Amino acid sequence: MPVVESLLPWLGAGVPVLLLASCCTGSWRPVAASLVPAAVWGAMFGPALLRDPPGGPSDLTATTLNVGAANPRPADAVRAVAGRSDLLALQEVTGPALRAVGRELRRRHPHSYTAGTVGLWSRHPIVSARRIDVGLGWDRALRAVVRTPGGEVTVYVMHLASARPGHTVRRDQTLLAARRLVEDDPSERLLLLGDLNTATTDRRRTGLVPPLSDAHLEAGTGFGFTWPAEFPITRPDHILYRGLTATHADVHPAPGSDHHA
Repeated sequence: MPVVESLLPWLGAGVPVLLLASCCTGSWRPVAASLVPAAVWGAMFGPALLRDPPGGPSDLTATTLNVGAANPRPADAVRAVAGRSDLLALQEVTGPALRAVGRELRRRHPHSYTAGTVGLWSRHPIVSARRIDVGLGWDRALRAVVRTPGGEVTVYVMHLASARPGHTVRRDQTLLAARRLVEDDPSERLLLLGDLNTATTDRRRTGLVPPLSDAHLEAGTGFGFTWPAEFPITRPDHILYRGLTATHADVHPAPGSDHHA
């Protein structure tokens, strides 16, 4: 079911085919019946295609990217998406890739903290940071407090367990752990960045959104698909927040990665 839910927006591709087939019958009843799924799809996903980003001034920019453990060009990937970001959350950064990324970012993002294969690089000082376990048995998440010009912001970077057809129990457990961490965190301003291995249409994500808001749903256009990079069909990568206002959100390719940022 999570796989079907993750691909729900693509079910709309079958609506025109259904309408065309019903029109060929010469009867109004099949046509009327085929309009029902069209109306349902439009109600569910039409707003995502029609909304306009609120825009306006912004004093903090954040980016998240699963660099890809097998990416032969990690520094190029990071260089392509870091741009003017104040905060850069990375996942699947290991060994030589971590050193290459560190060299690439140390001038523009001099403050950093890593935990296992995830890390946070920041233009602004990181005043505290620690590793956290989201139920995987090893550290693949972190919590940091960043002192921005607008005040302190708590930043979580997470890479939750993978979800495959018929095998979502561990992913669901890590989602629950993430939800509990956010609920128990007293921070007024909070960001959750990372590869959560769940789509916006996956019912399991409702434990996080709400209470958190989704930057792309609030300030992006279209569906914002990020994976797989060759032909994105879903979005496991998220920027979630509370105590802030999203003004703009978009998606960027990253060389060598199987995800977009």
